[in-house]
Amino acid sequence: MSNFVFVLDTNKQPLEPVTPGLARRMLNQGKAAVYKRYPFTIILNYSCDKPLTKSHEIKIDPGSKTTGLAVLQGDKIIWAAELVHRGNHITCDLASRSAIRRNRRNRKTRYRQPRFLNRTRTPGWLPPSLASRVSNIVTW
Repeated sequence: MSNFVFVLDTNKQPLEPVTPGLARRMLNQGKAAVYKRYPFTIILNYSCDKPLTKSHEIKIDPGSKTTGLAVLQGDKIIWAAELVHRGNHITCDLASRSAIRRNRRNRKTRYRQPRFLNRTRTPGWLPPSLASRVSNIVTW
């Protein structure tokens, strides 16, 4: 399985994805330019009067460490990717920040009082590691 290349015309209207070989030939002949590298998208130097596109659907397989993304056209996989989350890094960074604050309270430096009774959260609040995961999936 090879990932197809997404195509846009000059007016940034989506067209039907093409194979990597056809995209390479269009780039070498100067008929198109690279629009985006991830996911690889080319933009044509001309516009199409009636762009014909077939229906596509996106499939998302969420996970704690990685999320699978796929674009399907019927039973055919057009594009697939695996998105690695950084939730564990965020958790470690928050723990490190907490340890630094705790250490600062125990030294003879500027005192930072511990939080108390100010733990209200806005509706729809998510933990930072989960919020990062959700925003990454939405961005892709």
